[in-house]
Amino acid sequence: MHELAQLGAETLRVWPNEVPDAELWRDAGPELERPRWENSRLVRNVSDPRLTVFPADDGTATGTGIILCPGGAYHFLMVDKEGTDVARWLNQRGITAFVLKYRVFPTPDDDEALARIATNPHAYRDQMDQVRPMVVADGVQAVRAVRACGSKFGVNSDRVGIMGFSAGGFVAAATASQYDSAENRPDFAAAIYAGWSAPQVPADVPPLFIAAASDDPVVDTRASTLLYNAWRSVNRPAELHLYVSGGHGFALRRQGLPSDVWIDRFWDWLQAERLV
Repeated sequence: MHELAQLGAETLRVWPNEVPDAELWRDAGPELERPRWENSRLVRNVSDPRLTVFPADDGTATGTGIILCPGGAYHFLMVDKEGTDVARWLNQRGITAFVLKYRVFPTPDDDEALARIATNPHAYRDQMDQVRPMVVADGVQAVRAVRACGSKFGVNSDRVGIMGFSAGGFVAAATASQYDSAENRPDFAAAIYAGWSAPQVPADVPPLFIAAASDDPVVDTRASTLLYNAWRSVNRPAELHLYVSGGHGFALRRQGLPSDVWIDRFWDWLQAERLV
């Protein structure tokens, strides 16, 4: 694998100048990594969004780039499980990945408090609602940033996609429907066990891939069907994989279930849509 992809060394600021709507983070503590949970580092107190670049493996590049948005209830980011692990899977298939550390609600330096948020995110709904518009703005701006510099990493300007998981899945879907120009409109999107609430989307939304499990205890599966129906209501391409079991946060974890192969179906979809 390309050395840079292994290290994830190169980073890009999402906002080239001042980060907008920054008042919430004015007194926040430093960005920190907490102990691993569910085999992933947890990053919190992100106030200056950045993209970590994972180039496609040498000799395999397809010209496609995907922004990855990890989940974490808008309070932290599962940067390995739903970021770097997925990036490396994509790298092996010629896709350059950009793991997005978007802003998350400030939290105290207290592992127990973070654990409470992780196990019962619904109790923090007001905080999640407060930060969500800024988070989506980070996603939209990330598309603009990748499209502007993608050629440096072998990414074609018409092959910039976005994929997200859980809270990050909302970011991906919202980014794919709240763009305001060709520069920040993704060419495709994927929402994995994502929340969703908006029934209407623009008439030119990009193709969308959706995957979730019916026994998800965190996000109501109806969010995925609502998302699918929103896309189909404007006659735009959407593919939905709704597995009978798999729970929440399965990412690339093997559980001996049909949901284990969702990412293979995503690869099939990319090929069918001629995006790789």
